[in-house]
Amino acid sequence: MQVSQEAAGDSAAQLVSAFLDRRREQVAQRWADAALFRTVFTVSRDEAVEACKAVVDALSAVAASGRLEDIVAPGFGSVREQLGRMAASRVRRGFTPAQVADEVSALRSPVTELLRGEFPDPAGAQAHECVLVLTVLMGTLRTVVMETTLSAGEELIQRQQLQLLEVATPVIKLWEGVVAVPLIGTLDSARSQVVMESLLDAVVAERAQYAILDITGVPTVDTLVAQHLMKTVAAARLMGAECLVSGIRPAIAQTIVHLGIELGSVRTHAALADALAYALGQQGVEISARTPPSSALR
Repeated sequence: MQVSQEAAGDSAAQLVSAFLDRRREQVAQRWADAALFRTVFTVSRDEAVEACKAVVDALSAVAASGRLEDIVAPGFGSVREQLGRMAASRVRRGFTPAQVADEVSALRSPVTELLRGEFPDPAGAQAHECVLVLTVLMGTLRTVVMETTLSAGEELIQRQQLQLLEVATPVIKLWEGVVAVPLIGTLDSARSQVVMESLLDAVVAERAQYAILDITGVPTVDTLVAQHLMKTVAAARLMGAECLVSGIRPAIAQTIVHLGIELGSVRTHAALADALAYALGQQGVEISARTPPSSALR
């Protein structure tokens, strides 16, 4: 009995595969008006139809292989990139994975209607078997799209986080040959990498001889933060720039001493102005106090 059921299932899968091949154009035309395709492929409707045909071909291949519930079936390989682009587009528009999944589910009804029309008795046993196979197949497609949607969402979040890090770590040109990075907030590994890359790019672009890391806005300095600072200082030196650290407040100085953190030969300053004055002095720029205007004649 079990063997006959499996044979019937295999036969139904082959019938569904043949149906998808035969009705490829009709299915694609109906899907092209669905929200999932219509709002992604906006250049022309023909573009949406071709994208739909590729998905139909993938479903047909999966049905022919009999791996109806396998999300890594070879048949899906040809459309994974396309499904990923579609999912990413929907995520960028603010759709949640659940909403995208609902759009995929909406594709089942049009193709099921076409499939039932293939049988003399749409309510017969054979029609029922084929509809069941198609339902499982469309459920697997939904899972594949969900997987790519979640991946697209994670990639979008990572890009946004990187963009925020770049915005939060601007490099400022203070004087000819002097650049500075004012750090605000916690300095973790990801952000320290962005700081290092941004600073080194600025050193090259501005031909800077001095680079100032201002940590006035960094709430705490621990061993990890100190290591990040030392790596950035070493990288700047390799690029031919002396790196200065400013913003050493009394509380941070006490923490550094208490933790036994060794900053080595790094030149530190209490304030950004002090670091800038040092850098300018090393370049022969004289800084003098501004003479107050003379008092009015009495």
